Amino acid sequence: MVDVRYDIEFQLYPYAPVAAQTLPAQRHPVVVVGGGPIGMALALDLGRKGTPVVVLDDHDGVGQGSRAICFAKRTLEIANRLGAGQRMMDKGVVWNVGKVFHGDDRVFQFNLQPEDGHRCPAFINLQQPYFEKFLVDEIRAAQSEGAPIEIRGRNAVTAMDQRDDHVLLDVDTPDGPYQLEAEWLIACDGARSPIRDMMGLGFDGRVFEDNFLIADVKMTADFPTERWFWFEPPFKDAGQSALLHKQPDDIWRIDFQLGWDIDRDKELKEENIRARVDAMLGEGAEYELEWTSIYTFQCRRMQEFRHDRVIFAGDSAHQVSPFGARGANSGVQDADNLAWKLDLVLRGLAPDALLDTYSEERAHGADENILNSTRATDFLTPKSEISKVFRNAILDLAKDHSFARPMVNSGRLSVPCVYDGLSLNGPDRLAGPDKTRVGAPCVDAPLQNGFLLDELTGAFTILAINTTPPALPQIDGIPVKTLALSTQEDDPTGALRERYLGDAGCALYLIRPDQHVAARWPTADDQIIANALRTAIGRGRTYDA
Repeated sequence: MVDVRYDIEFQLYPYAPVAAQTLPAQRHPVVVVGGGPIGMALALDLGRKGTPVVVLDDHDGVGQGSRAICFAKRTLEIANRLGAGQRMMDKGVVWNVGKVFHGDDRVFQFNLQPEDGHRCPAFINLQQPYFEKFLVDEIRAAQSEGAPIEIRGRNAVTAMDQRDDHVLLDVDTPDGPYQLEAEWLIACDGARSPIRDMMGLGFDGRVFEDNFLIADVKMTADFPTERWFWFEPPFKDAGQSALLHKQPDDIWRIDFQLGWDIDRDKELKEENIRARVDAMLGEGAEYELEWTSIYTFQCRRMQEFRHDRVIFAGDSAHQVSPFGARGANSGVQDADNLAWKLDLVLRGLAPDALLDTYSEERAHGADENILNSTRATDFLTPKSEISKVFRNAILDLAKDHSFARPMVNSGRLSVPCVYDGLSLNGPDRLAGPDKTRVGAPCVDAPLQNGFLLDELTGAFTILAINTTPPALPQIDGIPVKTLALSTQEDDPTGALRERYLGDAGCALYLIRPDQHVAARWPTADDQIIANALRTAIGRGRTYDA
């Protein structure tokens, strides 16, 4: 592997001894194992809510290498709520357009965000170390404001013992081992999760018989900032498919599909990588290899994401192929789903069973991602000659016929999961737009002063459009925010009406802290709304479906 090394500014949490290393095991409400983007997003969200959290990471700063690079609109919306989104968009390469080729021929192009009226783009390309850095920077800012977040670098968990009301952890450091206790342990420690292995838990699914070469190339090029994907690319030794798109700092990500039976050491030799890149970019192209790796597709997940007081998130809970950008994006949605639930349980405002719905909802999301990722992989790598003939026939039809284009699968790009039919959903009494149905994440819309999602800041919210909402400052101790909007005064483009009312004249939405719709009505009194909120925090359904 050719490994890129980032500037010293990325070393954000070097090892430092703490007093707890010389004391009996100290109890903490939440311990997060793993300081990647999922662990840091969760810690930031919990800390901003006032819930104390300790992050243990076996390194002392953000990871090296490019790894995840493609961050979706929903991830950016979550990052906005946490305070880091704008820096990510400022640094990242914004793109909405993708092009699909078959050999030399362009099959078609697509726009992932054809409509206006969203603060965030469909995607940005941003190397994962930057994503992590901006989250850690925001944690530092939150700490200075009193948020109870602690990061311990070079603190590696070596053993664990789950007790009735806590988990006992053995932690190794440069100064020797110590122990600490966690009321709740959140494993964000990656696809090879040591916590999962310590607990002897399975990780079931499918490993695809194919290998892909990643090359991050530094060069100055005039290619547009689009996602270009080739089936049967015309350049020499590119394999069955290839992918090109731009990252910040004049870095370009190139993927080559190599096949299954390969000599990995041979393929990773610099001269062989350069031969493939030269064939793609043309004779005489000037570039530097920044980072290279070979990966194999895997689509797997744990059966359950919660195991008593240990909860798994991100790649430790589920893994998908990188085509479609579903790994890190899905993991950030895990953190977004878990933080508000864990906070309410720790405050005694919701039953312990609410945490079971984290597994219910995010396993539902993982299954959706695995299904899409598996279909993409099967389309990319036909397993028989007849499958290849069928695939190529679709590509030929798609050049001239729009009906065939949805069947072309170069990686269905990440969209947020809708929790259709799951247990926290309240009533959907509004004959409103499908895109904002119960279970869906809220869709952004421009307001007279800003954007809608900027007003949904991590609390339960009653969104009242063209109607007066009931006065509910709190329900059973849970704060409830009210946001009253008028399509005449607050909807300069008509997007709010189109996305939330449709043909209805008015609406009431109950929106969860993670910006998913919990319930909606044309009108509702305080008791109806209170019942829906109790359903949304896991106290059982109190209405007729």
